[in-house]
Amino acid sequence: MASTETRTTVTEGAVTEGTVTEADAGGLAGVEAGLDALDVVAPTARVPFRRTLVDKILPPVVATALLLVVWQITFKTVDDPTKLVSPLDVWHTLRQAWLRGELLGYIWTSVSRGLLGFLFALAIGTPLGLLVARVKFVRAAIGPILSGLQSLPSVAWVPPAVLWLGLNNSMMYAVILLGAVPSIANGLVSGVDQVSPLFLRAGRTMGATGLKGTVYITLPAALPGYVAGLKQGWAFSWRSLMAAEIIASFPDLGVGLGQLLENGRNASDMSMVFEAILLILFVGIAIDLLIFSPLERWVLRSRGLLVKS
Repeated sequence: MASTETRTTVTEGAVTEGTVTEADAGGLAGVEAGLDALDVVAPTARVPFRRTLVDKILPPVVATALLLVVWQITFKTVDDPTKLVSPLDVWHTLRQAWLRGELLGYIWTSVSRGLLGFLFALAIGTPLGLLVARVKFVRAAIGPILSGLQSLPSVAWVPPAVLWLGLNNSMMYAVILLGAVPSIANGLVSGVDQVSPLFLRAGRTMGATGLKGTVYITLPAALPGYVAGLKQGWAFSWRSLMAAEIIASFPDLGVGLGQLLENGRNASDMSMVFEAILLILFVGIAIDLLIFSPLERWVLRSRGLLVKS
């Protein structure tokens, strides 16, 4: 009954007197306080170690254990060391490579090439993607070509790269560039296409045109698509490098992971083959966890799309 009378008084005051009553002021203050509360980021409590263990550590450990169990059962079923070896045999091969001081050399040879080639691809793919996204004529001319190159298997570039550049590191980097640049450029084009026109108009109104508008408006707004393109570009870089190392074997190039895989095949050594496969998988997962996953979480969190836990 009291709330009904208050509403009537407010209505009558607004209509007949045109003044703000105490009830109005209190209601508006409550609304403003509620809106302000939405903008305030509540401090996040420290996540208990038990929850981290259950949610993030235990699942991959259990999955790895199950994989090893299935591997061991399959090995017992096949019972042919020329076709499949046990996890313990692969572990011994890895341990021997570590004791000889060769394991880190295999990894570093491939990782250094892959990361350097990816940085070259980044330096080329980013301006190319901006050019394709912002200039209609360029998009019409080379946009379909970039899409076609992205779908082309990277291994197809190894023979012509060997004929053009020879068996050297330049050939490796050329294969990486041809595999990664289209992915990075297309990712940036996709990100720019998803930028709201309101952002661009607001930027022009505030004087952010030309290069300034690209740096302060377009690129930050296109970050989610760009990061996805970077992630895919690294995957193409890594696969391109492995294809080049497997096909183009030469002593002066050193022994990378792809070359290690090919050496195992030539020697019919399944332990070495699985050693190379596991190391290639390990590097791919490590790069994703250390670089791209944190970058992707930061981009999503900065846009309110991911709650920090």
